[in-house]
Amino acid sequence: MEPRGTGDSLGAVTWALMLGGVGLNAAAQLFLKAATRASGVLVSDSGSVSWVAAVQLARALPLWGGLACYAVSVFLWVGALSRVPVSIAYPMLSIGYIVNAFAAAALFGEALSVAKIAGIGLIVAGVVLLARAA
Repeated sequence: MEPRGTGDSLGAVTWALMLGGVGLNAAAQLFLKAATRASGVLVSDSGSVSWVAAVQLARALPLWGGLACYAVSVFLWVGALSRVPVSIAYPMLSIGYIVNAFAAAALFGEALSVAKIAGIGLIVAGVVLLARAA
């Protein structure tokens, strides 16, 4: 059976599934980062695990929010993969990097250097090319 959405353009449902999956995956990363801010460093430079931090992490609500986002994103992503070739869908995950680069700057004060902005521009160009090839 040929996947749907493999013609000249991707349909609205396919885009909704892909972008929903990517968006929830990106949100999961932000939740997990927030959880680590509550727990502290889990693995030291020497490789030893901080079990105190691991327990704090397990108690952090953002961890569970992130895991829930991952769970829902998997269902959306599988729905997208049932409609479009993986060679088109998988590169769309790079949209999550774009979202998270700006969100991490806003939420966590992470720097957006010129090199990061240039890389984001290249990612956008690649996603546009892939979407047009679909």
